[in-house]
Amino acid sequence: MKMHRRRFLETLAASTLLGRLARAESLPPDLKITRIVSFDLHTRRAKFVGKNAVRGDHGQTSRDRMARLYTNMGVEAIGRCWKPKEALAPLLGQNPFQHFDLASRRMPGPLGARTMVLWDLAGRVLKRPVYELLGGTKPGKVRVYDGSIYMSDLMPQYAAKWQDRFKEEIDMGMQAGHRAFKIKIGRGKKWMDRDAGDARDVEVVETIRKHAGDEVHLGVDANNGYDLAGAKRFLEGASDLRLDFIEEPFPEQVAPCLELKEFIAERGWKTLLADGEGQDDVEAYRPFVEAKALDMLQGDMYGLGIEGILAEAAMAEPQGILIAPHNWSSLLSLFMQVHIGLVVPNFYRAEHDPLESDVLIYDDYEINDGCCSVPDAPGFGLAIDESKFARVRVNFDLRA
Repeated sequence: MKMHRRRFLETLAASTLLGRLARAESLPPDLKITRIVSFDLHTRRAKFVGKNAVRGDHGQTSRDRMARLYTNMGVEAIGRCWKPKEALAPLLGQNPFQHFDLASRRMPGPLGARTMVLWDLAGRVLKRPVYELLGGTKPGKVRVYDGSIYMSDLMPQYAAKWQDRFKEEIDMGMQAGHRAFKIKIGRGKKWMDRDAGDARDVEVVETIRKHAGDEVHLGVDANNGYDLAGAKRFLEGASDLRLDFIEEPFPEQVAPCLELKEFIAERGWKTLLADGEGQDDVEAYRPFVEAKALDMLQGDMYGLGIEGILAEAAMAEPQGILIAPHNWSSLLSLFMQVHIGLVVPNFYRAEHDPLESDVLIYDDYEINDGCCSVPDAPGFGLAIDESKFARVRVNFDLRA
């Protein structure tokens, strides 16, 4: 993340978020990291995921690059960390919290924004859940949505019965506890004739709305598959389908975003305009915030990291803008999202890519009736099933 430290602190101080951040106890000065293990956590979905507007089939599997930290105090930590050996090696023999900034909740050091594992370690050492270190006071539940409704109609095996396939996928999500879904649109960008693709986009959303019922929340994501005129046409075609949001309708610029927001407001629709996953710099969206050109910011959960999403929330809150961190292809990023969701007041929903792993134990994160429970266990409350860890690919094992 490229946000400067001074600007980060100014952003926090300018909002009420800083006042809500809790004071943490001092971390032990004699703590040292004695071993670092990097490994790949392979994950799998219950279904094959197809295309979006710009990219081909996404498949059924993914992986999180993980770090496992061991310390001289017997405390271990785990977290998502796509960092090479050269970046992690400087932590060996060191206290990673020697420069921990309690006021701004920053973890300065060689990991940059990839600090999940350090937050997990801090929570385990202090015997506090991460949300408490971020200023939360009690466990709870955070609203989530299923972000896996892709373009199944474009897969040959479903082409003749695509309506049934979308109904099946919604049923799968409902059975998994979801009550909100994000639907991919933008078929006319790459995969279909423009007019036919645009019409299919509306048909898909209509099919899902009729099947899911009025109480289920629906949003759409075009992955920049439209232009401004096309986005207006889509919204007119879907005007009676009660969409919560439209995400990335076109490459974001302040002026067309403002025009689309005005178009929506003039018609009395409640659909929010969302964007923001494509940048790793919080400051890139300050012009959008200052102009109120977006209703919801969607910085990538892993790309910005915990500190970056907190800064984004603080920047957005005074303008009444929500945050909804982007998450795809990661099981671990869900856990970061929901801890943040207990802390920031302008949190919309966490995005869930329904991946599973039998190596990672995360039983206390349960999705039910549209919400994910957040455990009060130390750190992120995750564990490794040691009996299954032996088959995991270890990328490197560093020892002090």
